Amino acid sequence: MSVKRERYRDFCRSKCNLPVFLYDWWLDAVCGTDNWDIAAVIPDTEILAFMPLYTKKVLWFNILILPQLTQFLGPWINYPADLKETNRAEYDKKMMNELIAQIPRNHFFDQNFHFSISNWLPFYWKGYKQTTRYTYIVEDITHTERIFNNFTPSKRKNINKASEIVEVKFDLSADEFYDHHSSTLKKQGVEISYSRELFKRIYDSSYSNNSGKTIFAVDKEGRIHSALFVVWSKYSAYDLISSIDPDHKNSESASLLVWEMIKFLSGKAYRFDFEGSMIESVERSFRQFGTVQKAYFNISKCNSLSYRIFRNIRERFRRN
Repeated sequence: MSVKRERYRDFCRSKCNLPVFLYDWWLDAVCGTDNWDIAAVIPDTEILAFMPLYTKKVLWFNILILPQLTQFLGPWINYPADLKETNRAEYDKKMMNELIAQIPRNHFFDQNFHFSISNWLPFYWKGYKQTTRYTYIVEDITHTERIFNNFTPSKRKNINKASEIVEVKFDLSADEFYDHHSSTLKKQGVEISYSRELFKRIYDSSYSNNSGKTIFAVDKEGRIHSALFVVWSKYSAYDLISSIDPDHKNSESASLLVWEMIKFLSGKAYRFDFEGSMIESVERSFRQFGTVQKAYFNISKCNSLSYRIFRNIRERFRRN
């Protein structure tokens, strides 16, 4: 599919309204330049539908999964402007079947689809399984005054409180951000899940494509209370990584950073996506920003009994 990948690079250069995770430069950063490919429907010169694919080798198993720090991949369909709603499901079926046919042989497939994909039946008919998950969105961030008024009273109070305790700054370096996140997680007994090298690739690529920025909150003693790394395209911004020092969580600085980043991104992106959480306390905090809940699909298929056994054994060891 390397020829299709080059066609896809040309396609990405001509489009300004794709989610950031679907751009070729993002895939280069999180997968490696030669470690991803593309399934695509290209009957003539225009790409009608596509699905990025990242294959990872685990022992002798080939698994198609999401790269680290990538919220979703899955199919993306460019619907004709004159497509009637009554014909949409049939068009989905045709495009998705062509994409599914291009998925390379694998032992396990597991991807999140974008919340705009509401029809996964073609995958179901091919033996795939679905789990529903949720993300939380602030729609249309161009009107910041209206957005702030939609925050809950307690969220607005916390933001005002934080503004008196910390100063907001931008452009924390990649190393400083990584060190802060690593240290805050260690305070909670958790090891950071992604490498410094991966983060620096994402950071550098996002900055060079004018699609990423760090923001952080620092007190008068120079202590960083919290930091965010946000990536965006015109389509949407994403709260990719939040780093909150548990020693200073009561300053509520993380809420202030979200608000300041939304204001910064007003006019640069249409919406702000918190990237969701199935953790009850986190979900409650996201709702306080006046968000809209969006359901999205996790689609998976295990094509190997031996991999299923291996995966179950590995999960048991992780839990213990």
